[in-house]
Amino acid sequence: MSRSLPQAIVALGAGAIFGFGLSLSGMLDPVRVQGFLDIFGRWDPSLAFVLAGAVIVAFIGVRIARRLAHPVLDKDFHLPVARAIDPPLIIGSALFGIGWGLAGLCPGPALASLSLGLWQTALFVAAMITGMVLHDRLPARRR
Repeated sequence: MSRSLPQAIVALGAGAIFGFGLSLSGMLDPVRVQGFLDIFGRWDPSLAFVLAGAVIVAFIGVRIARRLAHPVLDKDFHLPVARAIDPPLIIGSALFGIGWGLAGLCPGPALASLSLGLWQTALFVAAMITGMVLHDRLPARRR
């Protein structure tokens, strides 16, 4: 899919705002994320507040988008069409959750954390990209 220059600029700006928000909220710190997941130990509720803020912003955005005939910089909205809860979705979700709990990072914060220059984050991102490439190269019948 090719993007126009305005689309690329808006995508870059949105990514920068997202990364800044993750940094400002402390979500680039894997220890804080793991603290949120440690409900029987020293639980850190700060991620719940970040999540609540994100849900509010997304809710408002979806309400506005539903009133539009098409996006500002595209002809159509590109929404997911699959609605089934199938084994690949469950397995993928479980792997995501296990990885998030072990590393304290998920894809967005991991990419934003690259700006910190930590080798552990670079290793995580390399492993994440390797997994994505391997997934895309698996024969379709195995997926």
